[in-house]
Amino acid sequence: MKHFLKIFSIAFICFLLAVGAGVYTYSKIYVPSEEQDDIGQSDKDGDGDNSSKNEEPKDPFQKAIASSKRVNFLLMGMEGPRSDTMIFASYDPKEKKVDMISIPRDTYYYTKGYENADVRKINAVYGRSKTEGSKKAVEEILGQVPVHHYIMIDYKGVEAIVNSIGGVEVDVPFHMEYFDPKDVPPLRIDIPKGKQLLKGEQAVKFLRFRHNNDMTVGYPDGDLGRIRAQQQFLKSAIKKSLSLKIINVVNTAFDHVKTDVKLTEALGYAAGLIGFDADNISMITLPGKDEYRTYNKVKLSYFIHDPDKIKELMMGIYNVQEEVIEENKNND
Repeated sequence: MKHFLKIFSIAFICFLLAVGAGVYTYSKIYVPSEEQDDIGQSDKDGDGDNSSKNEEPKDPFQKAIASSKRVNFLLMGMEGPRSDTMIFASYDPKEKKVDMISIPRDTYYYTKGYENADVRKINAVYGRSKTEGSKKAVEEILGQVPVHHYIMIDYKGVEAIVNSIGGVEVDVPFHMEYFDPKDVPPLRIDIPKGKQLLKGEQAVKFLRFRHNNDMTVGYPDGDLGRIRAQQQFLKSAIKKSLSLKIINVVNTAFDHVKTDVKLTEALGYAAGLIGFDADNISMITLPGKDEYRTYNKVKLSYFIHDPDKIKELMMGIYNVQEEVIEENKNND
């Protein structure tokens, strides 16, 4: 149940920081000393081992990326040395639109020298190559779409953030009751049906709920229903945060994240959130399918991403028409 809590936490802070930094001048972004590697194609100095950054791209998709003003973030919810949740968030400052892509933790990602089954998943990349390795992995899976910045979240931050905006109004679809004595501390959920204002602790429980103990009450379409509830909660929280309290929200967020964006800079751009329409937020899951594979005699379930559908998805985000791609092929 912690999975969807982490998704909400990351997505919510992603919105606050990604939108706030939408018109940011990349060369002025502060990168902590332990993260001094190349921060992506937005680096105007072209540092790092990618010498092709200064070359004019020929592919229409790469041309669109190079000329775009979009700012791309990788949001990670950590569980020990592994990134338990990953979300790619892209903000278009011109259209004031945010596109979020959830990347399943079990997404297959192979690195030479790491042959065991459990390390062939994208959530294991952080343990061996930190944020830069994770950013590179996501860039490769998305078809060399740059990841400019990272945000790592403290899962307890969601409570503080929700409290900082005075709670979030939701319409609870059914009486949510659940008890798990094995959780630490023991988890008890008791939220009545109906429209109500949920403060931090209750909000977290709302997001964690799947079904009651005997499985007679819950979302009729399982995870899809729970995801929709989470997304509705997120948009409601965003709408409320777009107010005079936004500065407090960003302040609170920075107490619970590690990022390469300065607090003072994020606060400076927070004013740009005024007038943003929460309906301009798109939330989807990386295209692909689940599949069992065996490596070194260990069989595990992986999420196998679909490169063709991902390319189509990213072309849509960067507004590249398929006709342009076909015309380019015919002219070669």
